[in-house]
Amino acid sequence: MIECIDVAKRFGTTAVLAGLTARIEAGEIFAIIGPSGSGKSTLLRLIDLLDTPTEGAIRVGGTDVHREPEQSLAVRRKMGMVFQKPAVFNTTVYENVAIGLRFRGEGKVAIREKVEDVLRMVGLAGYEERRARTLSGGEMQRVALARAMVIEPEVLLLDEPTANLDPVSVALIEDLIFRLNRDRGTTIVFSTHDMYQGQRLAHRVGVLMKGMFAQVGTPREVFTLPASREVARFVGVENVVDGVVAAGENGTSVIDAGGIRIRAHSPFGAGEAVSLCIRSEEIRIAVTSGDTPGRNILPGTVTSVVPRGPFSRVTVDCGVALSSILSWKAADSLGIGEGSRVVVSFSPESVHVVRRG
Repeated sequence: MIECIDVAKRFGTTAVLAGLTARIEAGEIFAIIGPSGSGKSTLLRLIDLLDTPTEGAIRVGGTDVHREPEQSLAVRRKMGMVFQKPAVFNTTVYENVAIGLRFRGEGKVAIREKVEDVLRMVGLAGYEERRARTLSGGEMQRVALARAMVIEPEVLLLDEPTANLDPVSVALIEDLIFRLNRDRGTTIVFSTHDMYQGQRLAHRVGVLMKGMFAQVGTPREVFTLPASREVARFVGVENVVDGVVAAGENGTSVIDAGGIRIRAHSPFGAGEAVSLCIRSEEIRIAVTSGDTPGRNILPGTVTSVVPRGPFSRVTVDCGVALSSILSWKAADSLGIGEGSRVVVSFSPESVHVVRRG
């Protein structure tokens, strides 16, 4: 449905996108995540023909939308976009939602049926005569979404659609996105700062860093098998340890991390500089080593116990700092605090190894 080929965008001397390439399939939900300023909004604006790439090409349904102007209007009519800050006109909810249909020459009866139907979908039935600018932020976002949905676009572009909204509004909009894709087959591309939202909704996720996609894959691939230490850090892998492969055989390696030996499944040979990515939930903490054959076992000292909602983040100095997430009950039952001597353990299979750049 959408293909980006070596897309670059510069504003003056500032390069926002640099050689970005991606392919978004028809009927999928594609999430764009990345640090602030990485170009997420710029990419959506380029796809929506609101900006023009400095270099490269963007094809929608096979049409190069920036180089075939005679077809650009027809392509643009297949797309709808909702911005991070909901833009509503100073008129009624009904008129806000109906405007796209009016531009398309729809009749009054058809417009009323479609507007009432989409307002029911977004939970705003009965709001037709309310002034759009008197609504709450979540309600205005739903008006903007209804305005985009009512034209039945083949592609829906959403720029941070739930930023700064309360949890109830977030859940409503996420449910709308899911149903729109499931029931209508709409291709949906959205940017988000909420990585868990990407996991919940998307078929695939693209991690945008330094003007290009550092990794594209399913949520499971991106969040459990990050392509680099930078991606690992961004997607919430708390334990990223640098080391050098000391020995490797049959897919299993011993990595020297500053004198600490860690076993992991790795494709890299002896002498290669690598980074070990270990999710905190894969790490166990105990007061004794116990019977844990086959696992990495590292004694250490607790350096901090930090509350995190119903959990605690426990950091242990094992020669390298490693953090684990424990429930409050588990942390209390261990009787640990700063200065406690403990044993950290994790399996070689839980260590994801990437080449260190």
